Amino acid sequence: MKPQTHNRQPSQGEVQPLLNLLNAGQLPQAEITAKKLLQNYPNALILHNVLGVALEGQRKFDAAATSYRNALAIDPGIAEIHFNLGVVLGNLGKRDEAIVCYRKALSLKPGLAVASFNLGIALQEGGQLQEAATSYRKAIAIEPGFYEAYGNLGVVLQKQGMLEEAVASYLKGLAIYPDPIGYFNLGTALRDQGKHAEAGQNYLKALAMKPDYADAHNNLGEIFRDQGNMDDAIKSYQTAISIQPDHPGANYNMAEFLYLAKKFEQARPYFERSRFQDWEERALDCIYRTQKYDEFKEKLGVMVRSGKKSTLLSMLSTHYASNFGVENEYNFCKTPMEFAYHTTIKELAEPDSQLLKDLLQDITHTAVAERKQGRLYYGIQSAGNLLKRPEQSFQTLAALIKDKINEYKARYADSDAELIRSFPTQIEFSSSWYLKMNKGGHLTSHIHEDGWISGCVYLKLPQEKTHETDGAFVYEMDGDDYPRQHDNFPSRIALVQVGDIVLFPSSLFHRTIPFNSNEERICVAFDLKPMA
Repeated sequence: MKPQTHNRQPSQGEVQPLLNLLNAGQLPQAEITAKKLLQNYPNALILHNVLGVALEGQRKFDAAATSYRNALAIDPGIAEIHFNLGVVLGNLGKRDEAIVCYRKALSLKPGLAVASFNLGIALQEGGQLQEAATSYRKAIAIEPGFYEAYGNLGVVLQKQGMLEEAVASYLKGLAIYPDPIGYFNLGTALRDQGKHAEAGQNYLKALAMKPDYADAHNNLGEIFRDQGNMDDAIKSYQTAISIQPDHPGANYNMAEFLYLAKKFEQARPYFERSRFQDWEERALDCIYRTQKYDEFKEKLGVMVRSGKKSTLLSMLSTHYASNFGVENEYNFCKTPMEFAYHTTIKELAEPDSQLLKDLLQDITHTAVAERKQGRLYYGIQSAGNLLKRPEQSFQTLAALIKDKINEYKARYADSDAELIRSFPTQIEFSSSWYLKMNKGGHLTSHIHEDGWISGCVYLKLPQEKTHETDGAFVYEMDGDDYPRQHDNFPSRIALVQVGDIVLFPSSLFHRTIPFNSNEERICVAFDLKPMA
């Protein structure tokens, strides 16, 4: 009877040259050598694992996964191999399977910090932000110097609107190891807090360490833009594009600059090159603005049939239909005038409202940076996301607005408009800001391309009026100098009072009427849309 050989193991003398190849980075040769040895030792766990590592290093992820599974079939109790399998499955886009592997690795070896870290990444990519934060915190507890985990934790906290906590996490990571990504991320969180000067300083720190950091150049340009320094903003965008010609944000920002300058022909190729956010709609907008109606109609039809849900596309389709007297085929919000809702927040409207006093006090005295706004005359606009700030007055106002948004949703619940059918299930303010106007102050006609539902709460209004419409809110079907075939577009005026709130589709043109008294007009505006 012949002896059994299937459990034979290679000697150290056979394995060491293979490990030397692997450690030297000679991955193709390591792959060949491991496969040859496996012909003689098919159940040698170390050979399957080394082969998996060599294949993974060459980005042969399918084959690497097979090798790791072969190793685990021999011994399923090795945490590191479960971890390795999770990594290659993640690279194959099999996030849920990767999560299972990381959890198994941690069940076998709870102190495997990198498994907690990678589990956090996979959960974060799947939108499970709270669980991701828990995993990053576990990685930090196991390995206190894990600066990458502090950085990723900061990103997750920032996405949840927990800006102070995010800043603290970024700072802890940078204290361990200063790196350009850490400074960049810190800059983004500070910007979200409305601290533009501090944000710019951190982008500059990132660039000092990595001069070719295109994202940092672009974001620094956005800081310059918001501060009204367009010359330096354009230089920053152009630097980012010179480093990365197809940089999404920088191309989009250049396009927006040209668009606002009414250079629509020049703006269009930048939008198209950016492939960023609503670039298709913005390029279509440029086509409409330049009155290339045949091309517009063709591209509009393609986009409508694609099933895309878009505020800007809704405005363009509705405006074109009204302009030319044709059917509006896009059912996102065909009749936006019917979805404007004017009501009152009683906690602000009641006599001697303490909340109103607190809001005006915080708006006046809280250190919130200003943002330049080209459509705003004789006034200032706050930077950052006001309703996510920690002050109690803003938090209380945010909760009251959410109540009114739910009321709005219920009011239009029977509508078949996609805006209502796909209404955000989780109410989060994608942006919010205050507007303070003085004598002559007003906003020119515009829409909010980045929102689905927009709104405004009125905190202070001029009382000395030459006309009852002074300082009033106007919403209408046309505006912002779009090309018109006629003047018969509907328009309505909302005579607002302190404590009033107006909610409306973000695709609806709106503006304010100037006032001439020496008083202030103060309101809080906001947008919301489904979470990405």
